[in-house]
Amino acid sequence: MSAPQTRGRWVAIVTGAISVLIAVAYLVLITVLDSRGPLLPPPPEAMGLSASAAPPAAVAAAPASAAVATAPPRG
Repeated sequence: MSAPQTRGRWVAIVTGAISVLIAVAYLVLITVLDSRGPLLPPPPEAMGLSASAAPPAAVAAAPASAAVATAPPRG
């Protein structure tokens, strides 16, 4: 074998070994991530929503004046 063929062979071997190492690392990473259990949705606080313990205050619709309260509906 000549020198360029020998060098090319070593490059191919090293590249293949790196490829196999990346594949094994990927499989290990996927196994670790899968072993953590199912994914759960994030809590409301993570999306900028506040989860308050008290219910929202009820707003009573009170007419501004007695004339508005007794006016018949239009239509």
